[in-house]
Amino acid sequence: MTLDRLVQAPFNCTMMGSLRGALDYYGIGASDAFLYGASGHAFVLNIHNELCPSGPYCWDRRRVCELLENVGLRLEPIGFFHAGSTPQDRSVAESRLHESLAAGIPCMLTNMEFQLITGTDDTGFLTAQPWACLEFPPSHLTFGTWDELGYGIHMDFHVLHRCEPAEPRKAVLDSLRYAVEVWCRPPGDEGDCYGMGPNGYANWRGAVEAGHGASHGNWWNGVVWAECRARAADYLREVSPLMPIPEAVPGIADGYAAIASALGKCADKELDAPVKLALLAEAEEHEGACVAAIEQQLAAVGSA
Repeated sequence: MTLDRLVQAPFNCTMMGSLRGALDYYGIGASDAFLYGASGHAFVLNIHNELCPSGPYCWDRRRVCELLENVGLRLEPIGFFHAGSTPQDRSVAESRLHESLAAGIPCMLTNMEFQLITGTDDTGFLTAQPWACLEFPPSHLTFGTWDELGYGIHMDFHVLHRCEPAEPRKAVLDSLRYAVEVWCRPPGDEGDCYGMGPNGYANWRGAVEAGHGASHGNWWNGVVWAECRARAADYLREVSPLMPIPEAVPGIADGYAAIASALGKCADKELDAPVKLALLAEAEEHEGACVAAIEQQLAAVGSA
């Protein structure tokens, strides 16, 4: 059994690639830029203090999941699982996935990457592979054992429901509030090895100074977060007519485009550390200016 028309988009950000596939499956016409922007994901930056490639995955996504309802998707969490999860726990989760797929409702897993669950065969779940040129992550998940993952299981599941999207201006204003929140009040506990917003930039600089700038993690964080900022620029241009001060929006969009360019260059593992540090400083300066300009947009709503 497979869900026809359910195809994962080959984005660097596999969460957004999975959700793009669900939007297309449901016939929801939101653009890629609107998906990234209205969900708030376009404004996220999360960096491990040693530039581990887990940065794009290990952060609190609850607010983004809430904002996704403005786009037209409601994520139902099924739970978190690991190598020690009991057969009973796995069976309960698999039953919910079977039930949803049988009803024509897409599902998603997260284990290293986000993957759509597109159906089943006689032995397991069929899982989308984000990139046609790679055999990773696996395209199958055996019922009960999840053998394809070995002992590297740190997985959660979601059922992806369609819901009524918000009125577009509400979606835009909600996303702008999140952009300010995640920059000015970045979540995280003291001593946490991950940092969001300005703390993420500080972690990235520290990791480069410590010699991690030539790592796989540096490259992967660079390409994922550059993609997000490029989508932020596209999103703001798209929704400019809905913004409180539309004439100021091109400047903000240009700022996010500049951040995308700088982070894309930082992804280069061969780039000298001093050049990389200068690019990170440039990106952080643009980011702060963009958020300040967004705050002015939100202030204009309050005075209208």
